[in-house]
Amino acid sequence: MKLFLEVERFPYRAMEIRVGCCGWCVRGGKSAYYEKFSIVEVQETFYKLPQAKTVARWAEAAPENFRFCMKAWQAITHPPTSPTWRRSGLKILKSKYDRYGFLRPTEENLEAWEKTLEICKAMRAEVCVIQTPAAFSYSGENLANAEKFFSTIRRDGVLIGWEPRGTWRDNLSAVKKLCDKHDIIHVVDPFRCEPVSAHELAYFRLHGIGGGEVNYRYRYSDDDLEKLREIVEKVFEEGKKRIYVLFNNVYMREDAARFIEVLDRSGLPIVTPKK
Repeated sequence: MKLFLEVERFPYRAMEIRVGCCGWCVRGGKSAYYEKFSIVEVQETFYKLPQAKTVARWAEAAPENFRFCMKAWQAITHPPTSPTWRRSGLKILKSKYDRYGFLRPTEENLEAWEKTLEICKAMRAEVCVIQTPAAFSYSGENLANAEKFFSTIRRDGVLIGWEPRGTWRDNLSAVKKLCDKHDIIHVVDPFRCEPVSAHELAYFRLHGIGGGEVNYRYRYSDDDLEKLREIVEKVFEEGKKRIYVLFNNVYMREDAARFIEVLDRSGLPIVTPKK
């Protein structure tokens, strides 16, 4: 079993940065991925939950200091009218469409969370990322549903990250209040929004620079990565203890590897695979 080396040349004790990708994007499979990165955000769990025994094998085969995070099942966040449901393999009665998605505190959504949590625990996922769509916009009803949902669900030691999209970015005071009350990590694309939660962990998802919520075909320039390094340093200075940077674009493998080199040259406490 391989170990990871924490490089602590920078004067940040008990602090760390991990850089990886949203998905297994390295040719050669998971074993090849483990040799390049210290963290992954598993994406297939969003579309359809795998079996617990399957993800348990992934965890067993991973290096000792590797970190798993995973994206929450879409049943919690996206209604069955979403095109992403086509990959779910599930048939939902139209009469129950309003029982799923948008963090509704319904019996169906809470059951979907329990199934998601089971996979988190089997995978030993540190963070479960709940990404709500832009259609789940800021409103009194949606805020009340999110409040009830987050106050109801079990966690069993799994950290919750919430990436709200759309008009929530115009209402960050409400996001902060909700996150801090329920010990939630405010997950952001740092080129679009600053994290406002008080949690010691900063969680960045890089979706490409450009108009709209995402620009997956974007390739990060050297200047972009230097700016990202500056953002990381600023977040450390503001008191965060750990920073996870997950690239989620077409060129994520190359861009993540390049950013690791940028951080390594800077002396920041980047966790990299032991060579």
